Amino acid sequence: MTESMLIDPSARPSGPGCVGCLASGGWWLHLRRCAACGHVGCCNSSPSQHARRHAAETGHTVVASFEPGEIWFYDFDTDGFLDGPELEPPHHHPLDQPVPGPAGRVPSDWIRRLH
Repeated sequence: MTESMLIDPSARPSGPGCVGCLASGGWWLHLRRCAACGHVGCCNSSPSQHARRHAAETGHTVVASFEPGEIWFYDFDTDGFLDGPELEPPHHHPLDQPVPGPAGRVPSDWIRRLH
């Protein structure tokens, strides 16, 4: 697949947090946004690794950070960073959302549970 097929700048984020964690009652460390469709999933360090799972299930292998102040793309297929266009806003989760998140779901021993 070419880079232009892996990144759709007009795809809006699916929401303010990891779709899988929100549905299952889970929690995340950092958020990643699928550059092809906007699906928001949790990072590889998070317990459920929903962003990588989405990539494996859909073939959408490029993600962008969905964290404030971070502007980068990563390709799970090549295991490397790449350049890309500016994506449709919002570019990060809400500023009042804690990291890790979401509020009220993060266990007290969260550091021990990271990958």
